[in-house]
Amino acid sequence: MYKVNEIFHSLQGEGYNTGTASVFIRLSGCNLRCTFCDTRHNHGTIMSLPQIVDEVMKYPQAPLIVITGGEPTLQVDEALIQALHLTRKRIAIETNGTRPVPAGIDWLTLSPKQGFEGGDSQPCILTQCDELKVVYLGQDLAQYNHITATHRYLQPCYSDDDQARQQSIKDTVKAVLTHPEWRLSLQTHRILNIP
Repeated sequence: MYKVNEIFHSLQGEGYNTGTASVFIRLSGCNLRCTFCDTRHNHGTIMSLPQIVDEVMKYPQAPLIVITGGEPTLQVDEALIQALHLTRKRIAIETNGTRPVPAGIDWLTLSPKQGFEGGDSQPCILTQCDELKVVYLGQDLAQYNHITATHRYLQPCYSDDDQARQQSIKDTVKAVLTHPEWRLSLQTHRILNIP
């Protein structure tokens, strides 16, 4: 049994897979309390493995499953991954990197939260990923040099305050211009006003 915040069909809005039709499985719960978190990850419905697979299969056209949270590694296990592979979709996971990831994941997005208020209560233990996606708040990017990643993305920190949001975008663009090994990731789902 798994506590699921929501399962929905949309476009991946950020990072390498931006624009890809995806089924999102947002699992409830997180082991960090980042002050900038925009997810109500404590709410959820208890679902069995067959119920989750049935819900995912309502969207047969989507080639990608994105397991996210909160922190999905609090719940995700090999049984879930094996069952989701039977759907013949690729499986991606978005994690803060504080816990091991089960085998069978096709795409690992690591988004470490160390150095942020509420985000550094537990260290990031993962050092390899397909995609390193960092919310940029002006931190020293050298702290991520030990992480091996095929792709590196900086993402502006979203704020409901327009002035703060615009400043975050400017700061992130400047950081990418200064550190060209990183690429800019925007939350395009917010721009498009889709889930």
